[in-house]
Amino acid sequence: MSCTWLWADEMKIKMTVNHQTFTATLYNNAAAQHLWTMLPLNLPMTELNGNEKYHQFRGQSFPTQSSIIQDIHRGDLMIFSHHYLVVFYKDFHQSAYAYTPIGKIDHPQNLAHALGKGNVNIRIEKQ
Repeated sequence: MSCTWLWADEMKIKMTVNHQTFTATLYNNAAAQHLWTMLPLNLPMTELNGNEKYHQFRGQSFPTQSSIIQDIHRGDLMIFSHHYLVVFYKDFHQSAYAYTPIGKIDHPQNLAHALGKGNVNIRIEKQ
């Protein structure tokens, strides 16, 4: 599934992790809109599988339209299972999991280095 529709420039977010800032563009869907209304956020992110960080929103449910995303790319922002924000920092293929894409980090080249190993805290705010 490829999301090619983007909101206007004002739907940009800024993500700061370990003193490095990345911008991202949100897709035009209900899950991204829900995240937008929650900003700013300081989120503890948990390491998983050596390619992603996630945060579970307890007591929050995102509106989703999940589908299996076989090709996941560095910088993809997705919602998993109505409650998890996932930031992918490495590409991988043949995923069998269903996600709702909500955005893409504009220039993710140094993302893996910034996120480092283990759990991190990320600040997400409107740009």
